[in-house]
Amino acid sequence: MPEEVLFKSESDQSREEIASYLRKVADTLDSGDAINLKAGSESVTLNPPARPTFEVKAEREGPAGNMTERSIEFELLC
Repeated sequence: MPEEVLFKSESDQSREEIASYLRKVADTLDSGDAINLKAGSESVTLNPPARPTFEVKAEREGPAGNMTERSIEFELLC
């Protein structure tokens, strides 16, 4: 299935800033409200179902033999 990116944001932030952002998303999700993602002039609103599929993935990336970049991805399938 083709993928269409509706919103993407990437910036250097402190651990505290990231935790605050994730906490706001978690609180909105817990309240049952729609989740509004916004960065600059870009935004998208998503309304996850009561039981969305939740995926957590840890990856290691980089050129062959030197995979030094690591990432954590969180995904809600709405």
